[in-house]
Amino acid sequence: MPTISLCMIVKNEEVHIARCLGSVAGLVEEIIIVDTGSTDRTVEIASDYTTKVYSYPWKDDFSDARNYSFSQASMDYCMWMDADDILEETEKDKFLHLKQSLPPDIDIVMMKYNTSFDEAGKPTFSYFRERWIRNCPQYRWIGAVHEVIPPNGKAIYSDIAICHKKIGAADPDRNLRIYQKMASDGKQLEPRQQYYYGRELYYHKQYKKAISVLEEFLLSADGWVENKIEACSICASCYYQIGQEQSALATLLRSMSFDLPRAELCCEIGKHFLEHGNLHHAIYWYETALNVPKNEHSGGFTLPDCYDYVPFLQLCVCYDKLGDRKKAKEYNEKAGACKPYSQSYLYNKRYFDSL
Repeated sequence: MPTISLCMIVKNEEVHIARCLGSVAGLVEEIIIVDTGSTDRTVEIASDYTTKVYSYPWKDDFSDARNYSFSQASMDYCMWMDADDILEETEKDKFLHLKQSLPPDIDIVMMKYNTSFDEAGKPTFSYFRERWIRNCPQYRWIGAVHEVIPPNGKAIYSDIAICHKKIGAADPDRNLRIYQKMASDGKQLEPRQQYYYGRELYYHKQYKKAISVLEEFLLSADGWVENKIEACSICASCYYQIGQEQSALATLLRSMSFDLPRAELCCEIGKHFLEHGNLHHAIYWYETALNVPKNEHSGGFTLPDCYDYVPFLQLCVCYDKLGDRKKAKEYNEKAGACKPYSQSYLYNKRYFDSL
């Protein structure tokens, strides 16, 4: 059975770290904590779980700190988590079973990363990340922000999920500051970092600058197709914010020049036509979303609701506006089958019951 080193970089995580370490203690053979300058009780709490707690200077580079944490590992595989991540009780048996059954030639284990949840705790945003990585020098992190280990070797996908559950707000400007410092230092952003830089600009409502960065990324010959598709979505959102709605729609449609339609983009296009009163076009795109197969192994960001719940709910709205109450009610019931606790579904149900 393979052994695992949990490798974490932390700073001022006294609120989260005991919850995180408690969720995996006993499942891994070694815990490596690299502290990058905590001024709270993070180190003290971490020391209750491991003696391998190291101080390391923060250099505005997540890859640098993560690679240092990997360099301290002594087990067969390195596993990373952030302090505000947790392995739920429902996943622990699967975690142990995977350890016991993992073929010896596997280099990387991809696991689900659930980062947003609805009112019932059901994931609404997820994607796969490299989670167990063979402990050898060829597997190292790159990228100062939104760091990644370039795919290499033999990988498998597991349905085990790590959940990201932050308590309180983080520093919202940290990533943008790092990118801006890189730019001021004259560093050329590689395509993946260019995409994430544009995304940070969007989050900070610098819409015109975000469009400029993302359009440059979209025009480049390089870059991962999933990032290109997501860049179309973000760029379209920027165009909407500055009132250029036709440019927004064109950018959403442009996403299909990179690959087959994604349900997430189909729902955005459907929303555009619904808000402009073009109900038959909206229906077409929401029905298309329902027929798009969900490929969670593409590595891209996935909004599971866009493959059933959202188009069902929006088709209910479209048909109600067209006066077809019977069909509208049928679609609302389908939405309710996905999420019987949804306030939108329950509101619609009361509406139809009152007719």
